[in-house]
Amino acid sequence: MGRGKFKGKPTGHRHFSTPEEMLAGTSNRRPRTFRQEEVGLKEEEEEEQEESGEEEEENQRKGTQGIIEIENPNIEKPKNVKAKDVDMGKTTELSRREREEIEKQKAHERYMRLQEQGKTEQARKDLERLALIRQQRAEAAKKREEEKAAREQKKTEARK
Repeated sequence: MGRGKFKGKPTGHRHFSTPEEMLAGTSNRRPRTFRQEEVGLKEEEEEEQEESGEEEEENQRKGTQGIIEIENPNIEKPKNVKAKDVDMGKTTELSRREREEIEKQKAHERYMRLQEQGKTEQARKDLERLALIRQQRAEAAKKREEEKAAREQKKTEARK
């Protein structure tokens, strides 16, 4: 139903219950305070029923469930487990991806330890390369020192 160009007030339209609705108790509009009181009463009643119902459920089960206890893997297990019901001794099994990820991390750590100790092929090659570079740098430094000493010697001879 179109409202036209302008909207009505944001409070909306008032709804009045008819006397028949009030007598039948089907009125949708009740003051909030009444609703809150009703909700509080209903919750208390439900709690009392649940407490008595849990004991009855334990004693009575549907069909043969009470007689034969079966480990059916297709039965839905409760999603939320209370802290007091948790079995601390039971270890959870990891999924294949999680196991592979952990194995990959351990292998990488093992490789890095061997790398630091110089026991892998790559580490040996790196160490050989480093030794060669150090040797070249030492030779270059020695050569520079000799050239510097030769220049200073020429300067001193030229002054004489």
